[in-house]
Amino acid sequence: MPSVIDPKGASVRDAEIPAAFAAGGGKTNAMFRAVFRELSNRRAGTASTLRRDEVRGGGRKPWKQKGTGRARQGSTRSPQWRHGGVVFGPKPRSYIVSLNKKERKAAFRAALSDRFASESVTILSTEGFDLTKTRDLAGLLFGSPKAAKTGARTLVVYAQGEHEAVGATLARIGANLSRVGVTHTGALDVKDVLGYARIVLTTSALDELATTFAVRPKKEAAA
Repeated sequence: MPSVIDPKGASVRDAEIPAAFAAGGGKTNAMFRAVFRELSNRRAGTASTLRRDEVRGGGRKPWKQKGTGRARQGSTRSPQWRHGGVVFGPKPRSYIVSLNKKERKAAFRAALSDRFASESVTILSTEGFDLTKTRDLAGLLFGSPKAAKTGARTLVVYAQGEHEAVGATLARIGANLSRVGVTHTGALDVKDVLGYARIVLTTSALDELATTFAVRPKKEAAA
């Protein structure tokens, strides 16, 4: 069970793993497809090169066809020439990959289940939250600001409703910690869950994720 810590870093109690994330890992193919989609959809697809017919100039034959002892050439814009066109070069294209909502949710459940199973999740109680400086967060997560420079990469996740209160403060004081990422539940993706060695969820974020990814019972077939 993940432990619940207060803003001072003291362990308060053990939290129960939500049913949606208690099934363990698995579904590695779904997780791979989800991460592949997330990375692909970030690509701009604006790389572009000029083909032979798009390079300016080259209309004149460099030398006559026969009698020079050199290989025949028809244009100085052929691919073998300097400043010539590019063969099979990239052109603007879309890298968007689609993945249905059911599989995306399954991948997210599997990723968080894996994190919980490996005991890589800690719950942060925001009662009496009074952290205001970067060194306070470094002490909470790593024990000291010095240890924060070499500690495990940690992702802090807060609920969307906490943005004005706790969330804004966490985002501000965590910005200068190179090994700490701060995000909210609405922006959290599978790549982030699997890319960090440790995840710290606020209590509200845990409740929000448990509600969002709860497994709904299947409808019974009509008699």
